[in-house]
Amino acid sequence: LVLGFAFFLCFIMSTGSYVYFQFVQQWPPATCIRSRKPCSKHLPLPIFTIHGLWPSNYSNPTMPSNCIGSLFNESKYPKLRSKLKISWPDVESGNDTQFWEGEWNKHGRCSKEMLNQMQYFERSHAMWNSHNITNILENAQIVPNATRKWKYSDILTPIKAATKRTPLLRCKPDPAQSNSQLLHEVVF
Repeated sequence: LVLGFAFFLCFIMSTGSYVYFQFVQQWPPATCIRSRKPCSKHLPLPIFTIHGLWPSNYSNPTMPSNCIGSLFNESKYPKLRSKLKISWPDVESGNDTQFWEGEWNKHGRCSKEMLNQMQYFERSHAMWNSHNITNILENAQIVPNATRKWKYSDILTPIKAATKRTPLLRCKPDPAQSNSQLLHEVVF
């Protein structure tokens, strides 16, 4: 029975099916440091922004496969565009439309059975509003500061209390200080 279930699970995962969504927010200053290239001139923003909403599965949580569905069409959401420019900007190049197109074509199309393109972007923006990491951390008096450091639990605890969910915090090495990490992403 266990072996049969394992084969079934492998089949489902290999066909591009997904089980859950990862909602990922990024801290733009850490993203710019991580990219090792200059970011958009009007960035980095001092708020957490959306990196993506990614259909995922347990066998390969970072990359769904065999995505099919309609290609990106920005004209579908002119009213949502102004909201996405705040919640989901391209912090590296400043080309928001190209960033949204890449996220939809790589990840969003996999959600076509549950979310069409408009719903995908609307849901992402709504999740950003309801899980506003910037506000949550500010309310806990955790504000980015070059001279102040926090432990993983210092950041995790207020987010978990506010959202009733335990996010994954992804950190990157700080090139300016050895043995120090920068909070890069918060993943639900």
